[in-house]
Amino acid sequence: MIVQDLIDKIKFNIIYSTQTALQKEIVTSDILRPGLEMAGYFDYFQPERIQLFGMKEWSYVMNVVDGDDRYDLIKKVVTNVTPVIIVARGLEIPEEMIAAVKKQDVVLLQSREGTSRLNSILTTFLDEQLAERETVHGVLMDVFGVGVLIQGTSGIGKSETGLELVKRGHRLVADDRVDVYQKDAFTLSGEPAEILRNLIELRGVGIIDVMQLFGAGAVKENVDIELAVFLEPFDSQKEFDRLGNADQSIELADVEIPQIRIPVKTGRNVSVIIEAAVMNFRAKQMGFDATKTFEDRLGQLIEKNS
Repeated sequence: MIVQDLIDKIKFNIIYSTQTALQKEIVTSDILRPGLEMAGYFDYFQPERIQLFGMKEWSYVMNVVDGDDRYDLIKKVVTNVTPVIIVARGLEIPEEMIAAVKKQDVVLLQSREGTSRLNSILTTFLDEQLAERETVHGVLMDVFGVGVLIQGTSGIGKSETGLELVKRGHRLVADDRVDVYQKDAFTLSGEPAEILRNLIELRGVGIIDVMQLFGAGAVKENVDIELAVFLEPFDSQKEFDRLGNADQSIELADVEIPQIRIPVKTGRNVSVIIEAAVMNFRAKQMGFDATKTFEDRLGQLIEKNS
């Protein structure tokens, strides 16, 4: 990603920028608060990181370092590989800092956010943007607030199921190609490929724009994937899970996601089944397990009749 992407997503006051500076790449999500550097210690200085000045760094620069020494110190932090300098808390920008960024053509931004909160916002955003993407085939939906990845064999009706879910008030995230990435060790997020955003391909109809047909509330930019659904042709010779106690999962981008497999045949309303599956999934997360209730009742009945 580049500095322009950062400015497009997070609100800043732009103090200095040029078209060239805005195209600089941000290569790491790590943020540097140059406290030790302000004290003259540069042994482990990492100039390729975003440099964030909070109250401590600003106070030292403004109150301890004077005159030419202030400019000499700041220009050591502002290098030609530094993507951007950010000053938090709406603090006054020293003239020496403006002179240093102009010399190296580095974007200088000011934010009204507190330093710790701004650091958290930046890190979260950069982690998501710089995370390695993995592409999977399927339809990604937001169903009752749960990210559901619908997969299955070619022609099984994934896109049609996604469209039916949209008609039932749920939101499309991606059709056909889903780009997934790890937000943290336990969280997987998904988003559409830019070229396919808001679009669904329907065999025999072609490509439709879901946002144009159903409104802005029918689509979503991204969602955390909590449940995977695999659609497969019904086979009378195959034993399908009837009680819901066959725990299955798939691994995507090093994150395990629980999976359910739904047999598809004429007469089955797959979208309604997926809705029920999502509601059951949420109920289990809250400690209500219908399968366990059934097994407990069955056990009591067997004990009573034995």
